[in-house]
Amino acid sequence: MFKTILIANRGEIACRVIATARSSGVSTVAVYSDADSAAEHVRLADRAVHIGGSAPSESYLRGDRIIEAALATGAEAIHPGYGFLSENPGFVEAVEAAGLVFIGPSADAIRAMGLKDAAKALMAAAGVPVVPGYHGADQDDDLLAREAAVIGYPVLIKAVAGGGGKGMRLVEGPGDFARALASARSEAKTAFGNADVLVEKFVTAPRHIEVQVFGDGSRAVHLFERDCSLQRRHQKVIEEAPAPGMTAEMREAMGAAAVRAAEAIGYSGAGTVEFIVDGSEGLRPDRFWFMEMNTRLQVEHPVTEAITGVDLVEWQLRVASGDPLPAVQEELSISGHAFEARLYAEDVPAGFLPATGTLTHLAFPSRVRADSGVRSGSTISPFYDPMIAKIVVHGSDRTAALSSLARGLAETEVAGLVTNLAFLEALTRHEGFARGEVDTGLIARDIVMLTQPPEVRPEHLIAAGMAALGLDTPAADAGFALWQPLRHSVSLRQDDAVFTLGVRVTDADNQIWTVDDQEIRVLRRHEVWRCNDRPLPGTAQSGRTVTVFDACGLAFEHIDPLDQAGGTAGDGNLIEAPMPGLVRSIDAEIGRDVKAGDRLAVLEAMKMEHALLAARDGVVAEILAKAGDQVEAGAALIRLEAEDDA
Repeated sequence: MFKTILIANRGEIACRVIATARSSGVSTVAVYSDADSAAEHVRLADRAVHIGGSAPSESYLRGDRIIEAALATGAEAIHPGYGFLSENPGFVEAVEAAGLVFIGPSADAIRAMGLKDAAKALMAAAGVPVVPGYHGADQDDDLLAREAAVIGYPVLIKAVAGGGGKGMRLVEGPGDFARALASARSEAKTAFGNADVLVEKFVTAPRHIEVQVFGDGSRAVHLFERDCSLQRRHQKVIEEAPAPGMTAEMREAMGAAAVRAAEAIGYSGAGTVEFIVDGSEGLRPDRFWFMEMNTRLQVEHPVTEAITGVDLVEWQLRVASGDPLPAVQEELSISGHAFEARLYAEDVPAGFLPATGTLTHLAFPSRVRADSGVRSGSTISPFYDPMIAKIVVHGSDRTAALSSLARGLAETEVAGLVTNLAFLEALTRHEGFARGEVDTGLIARDIVMLTQPPEVRPEHLIAAGMAALGLDTPAADAGFALWQPLRHSVSLRQDDAVFTLGVRVTDADNQIWTVDDQEIRVLRRHEVWRCNDRPLPGTAQSGRTVTVFDACGLAFEHIDPLDQAGGTAGDGNLIEAPMPGLVRSIDAEIGRDVKAGDRLAVLEAMKMEHALLAARDGVVAEILAKAGDQVEAGAALIRLEAEDDA
């Protein structure tokens, strides 16, 4: 086993590798960019080396700097994680030329699977079923159109060097082919520097099922399948293992095909053979075809670990250090069912647009495995993938595992920026998905249902109001007037909706809230605030934003009453108390000229003094309160002469 390895990656996969290395007694070296100087993987590693600017091209894609860091720190091997340089054969060769070990497949194996057309030809020769299509080198437009007609519409145009859905177009008929071809080529050229495409038969009821393989360079085993059909725009959203509806006959056929694929290229390490499956008549051994091979560890590898009990990163370290395969096929088996949901900083209703910002709060329930590279206070930057975490659950069967996933997502707390958490939770409640009726088009078909905004209920508003006013802590009982309950009001904004609530604090353990003219009593029992005999949801506050941890997170803006203190009624004539409090002083005199911004009164509320300022130039017409008065929110204090009168 190695003594020290360098991890040529960042985020959750770097943290994941560090965890296994530490448990195996292996020291770790992290690399980081300017943007990642305070990142979680930097904190967790034994050593960390700065390698460049925030853009990947200035840091994580700089193989020369990564190799220099490995040599300088005494690392014996480099683990590439996934993405960045993990499938770059030139980097593998440079690592080996430097006298280091690359923890992964050989450069030749990566090259063999690097181009989809060549890989399919190789797989066909190895006896692996491939999708009917044209994978030739001749890229003449007319030839491609003729091949599409022979294959039969609908067809898929796919970039030969592609991935992630880039350079891919669905063509329903011959009249659309030329336009789709030009579009696919343009996108492929921009994304991959290679405009070549292949044309394949489009499977009308497609499922994306992949097989985890592991090799030692001469022989390989498979660790069963994962279903990755739940996708949006060719990006995986929720993965599971094993695949729903899988039969023993189908599993044996797919596993054997995947092993043939791995052994055909002398594969070493963890890899994934991806198949497209026609699920229109259930899972049949004659209805699956090779799609591509990912020559690295996959994002969704934890579900395989959950059902097999195998630590795939540990296997990577052992095989790369010279050990034989840790198990033979007969020793591997499936136990239960597992799901992985990818939690992203993204705006789902806006079309899954990536979001950036600071995670002001992040917490996961103990019932889930949360692979994450961030924590509370971390920044999701525009430079890298906006993944927050992979939430993984395991159960005795699919129903139990899906129930555990739903509850785990519901109990996940994230605040500070917009995420896809509610969308993921809605997927767990999708009736078709619950029945195992999955295909790659499910999300697109039901996107409206899956993105319905949650209902804002009174207990959500009360929880947010309590946090905004500081009434949710044991110290909140400090707010009593001498002979009567202290009254407060609070305004909250969510998108375009504004909610105004009132509250009477009757004693340390009792509050009466007014929501839409309805009075609701909130009681504290054993340090827990309860509404309608149910605990109020938890909250987190950052600045004026209060996030209520129910319905996968509801964010409210606390409207600062002082923003409105310069005058209500829209004309700036009347100065009102923005909240209940004690008039500490009146600093105005009838008939006196005032300028905008002059202090007219001081109100003491919530243990603080708040200056009430003139909203405009004017003349004081009337004093309606005096120092020492206890006033309610909205009470008139001072009136200026109307501008016409002045």
